[in-house]
Amino acid sequence: MSEPLTTQEIVTAASVSMQDDSDIRTRVHDLTLRALRERRLDSTELRAVVRSVAEGVSLGAGKRSGEVKEALAEAISGLDAALLKAAQATHLALQEMISQGKDFSAQDLQPALDDLKITEQAFLDILSQVAEATGGRVKQEFKAAVEHARHSGTDTGASVKASLIDLSSRISITLQAGKTSGKEAAQVVTSRLAALASGILAGMAEALHEKSQKK
Repeated sequence: MSEPLTTQEIVTAASVSMQDDSDIRTRVHDLTLRALRERRLDSTELRAVVRSVAEGVSLGAGKRSGEVKEALAEAISGLDAALLKAAQATHLALQEMISQGKDFSAQDLQPALDDLKITEQAFLDILSQVAEATGGRVKQEFKAAVEHARHSGTDTGASVKASLIDLSSRISITLQAGKTSGKEAAQVVTSRLAALASGILAGMAEALHEKSQKK
C-alpha cells in the first residue's frame, strides 16, 4: 500500500478538483475514499479526512471564475457518497463482531454504535465550521449548501439509520447485556473494528475501481 496522503495533499487535491466543471462529484468522492482507505477507519481519522477535503473544496471554490453553488453541491454530494461507503464498511465490520458474540457484551459495542450514530451529524458540523471560516463570495454559498444538506438529509444519514436498526436487532438477539468489560475491552473493540472496517472499505474501493476500469 502507498503512503497515506498527507493533510496538505488532501487539501490541495480537493482544491484542484473544484477547478474543472467535469464531474466534481466523482473527483471528490474518489479522493475522499482514497484518503479514508489509506487510514485506520475510526471516527478520529474520518473527521480529519472530512475536514481536509472540505477545506480544499472551500479553497478551490474561491478560485473559480464562474459560479460556485452547483460546484459546492457536487462536492458535498461526493463527500457524502464516500462517507456512505465508510459507514457501510463499519456496519459490516460490526456485523462480523456481533457474530463473535462470545468475545463481547452489548455494552462493549455501544461506543462503536454511538460513533456510527453521529456520523452524519459530525459530517455536517465539520462542513458548517469550514463554511463559517471561509471568506469572500464563497462563504454564503457554502453555508447555504450545507444547510440544504442538513434539512434534506444525506445518503450517509439514511444508511446509518437503517444500520442502527439492523445492528440493534442483531445485538439483542446475539449478545448479552451487562456491564462493559472495561477500558481494555473498549480499546480492543475500537482497534478490531477499525481494522475490519478498513479492510472492508479497501475491498469496496478495489471493486469500484475494477468496475470503473471495465466501463
